[in-house]
Amino acid sequence: MVCKGVLARLRTVNIRSWRLPRTRHAAGETLDDYRWWVLGVTSIGALLASLSSGTLIIALPDILRDLHTDLFALLWIVVGYTLVVTVLVLNAGRISDLTGRARAFTVGFAVFTAASVLAALAPTALTLIGARVIQGIGGALLMATSAALVTDAFPRRELGRALGINGMVIGAGLILGPILGGWLTQFGWRTVFWFNVPIGLLGTVASLAVLVEQAAHRGGVHIDWLGSGLYLVGLTGAVVALAFGGIFGWTTPWVVAGFAAFVVALPLFLLVEARTAEPLLDLSLFRIRLFAMGNLSGLLNGVARNSVLFLLVFYLQGAEGESPVEAGIRLAPLALGLLVLSPISGALADRYGSRALATAGMLVTGVGLAGLTTLQLDTPYWQLALWQLIIGAGSGLFISPNTSAVMGSLPPTQRGVGSGARMMLQNTGFVISIALAIALVTTAMDPQVLLRIFSGESSDASGISMVPFVNALHIAFWAGVAASILGAGVSLLRGEHRSWEAPATIEA
Repeated sequence: MVCKGVLARLRTVNIRSWRLPRTRHAAGETLDDYRWWVLGVTSIGALLASLSSGTLIIALPDILRDLHTDLFALLWIVVGYTLVVTVLVLNAGRISDLTGRARAFTVGFAVFTAASVLAALAPTALTLIGARVIQGIGGALLMATSAALVTDAFPRRELGRALGINGMVIGAGLILGPILGGWLTQFGWRTVFWFNVPIGLLGTVASLAVLVEQAAHRGGVHIDWLGSGLYLVGLTGAVVALAFGGIFGWTTPWVVAGFAAFVVALPLFLLVEARTAEPLLDLSLFRIRLFAMGNLSGLLNGVARNSVLFLLVFYLQGAEGESPVEAGIRLAPLALGLLVLSPISGALADRYGSRALATAGMLVTGVGLAGLTTLQLDTPYWQLALWQLIIGAGSGLFISPNTSAVMGSLPPTQRGVGSGARMMLQNTGFVISIALAIALVTTAMDPQVLLRIFSGESSDASGISMVPFVNALHIAFWAGVAASILGAGVSLLRGEHRSWEAPATIEA
């Protein structure tokens, strides 16, 4: 209903009134009509990202069976995209600050769409992983610029509401993604990638036609290759070591090497960034307390909740024997709370600040994750739906206020790189969440049995007990509870909700 209202608002806009000539306005001073066009275009990107995430997750068992792959390939199909986004998003944010956010956003749409075609045509798991890596390049450009474009276009008094609407679109995509993925998978898993193509084409054309540069930028892009390389080595080492330590043994030389790479590369990365003239990550931004604490709590929120959908897909299709369509429908409550509460919490944050709302969101997420630790094979569905709904509600309470606070604390000239830093830490949380979940589950049970469960080819009737798998899920969910509690504590440390442009403060 709200989406229809936004579309109706956009239809009344005379596009020529702002599109010609291409006039640049100061952040927060754009023409009223234009800011709603920006919200509409960035919402297409948010919808594409959230839909594609859900449709892929629900199709994983079919991909495992069709491509005859293993847990190693499964991990990289899921996190390869996010790993690339995480490493490149800061460079993408810097490029957008230097060359134009509208241009970078448009290129991101085009690259993501082209890579979706490659993924749909992939004959092997390795080719599919490569296509996902290319998708990550486009995703980095989209993610690094989306929040910055909205922040540029909307005045601070409306920023929370605008980001809340964006969050509502993400929530709708997260609800529809698994359901849509289940339906599309009936026609083959490749259709989940073909479905991205028309949305991507629409977003590319709309971005090209609509977006206007709002912030001044300068030419001459400097890429911090050393910093990028160190971050890639460190994060990849941590992911590989976490995900496969439980399968191959925690003392396996290359698993130990992965942890060592993380321990060595991370301090070196921070050292390089502190001494580089044009760093990948501008550490001076973290002197802003609200920016630093908001981003750290965002990372912990990602660690806490991002593996839930991944694990529940395999619980429903593997342990419970549900079809992809049934599993997708049963996962809808996970995003319903996000859909409902994102615009509400965003509007409340505009008036009352972010600290209380974001902290409450982390705690509510923890309650939902704690509820999932009671999950058994005979648990009635209403209980599973309730705990999913609570986790979604916690996400809805947290994300919009936190994003509004983090982005609003930055000057306009640094919002591109600031948005990139936010997305880097958020995606780092996603990667760690998936890798940690795989580590905890594989440590608790036979990896070969786990692979059969993940592929949906086993049940209690086949002689394989599901009890160890369910117990392993409980361990993973308890880890999410711990991350939620820690994130709530960090969120409380953010202090007053301050806007960069507003001289007054709002008590949190």
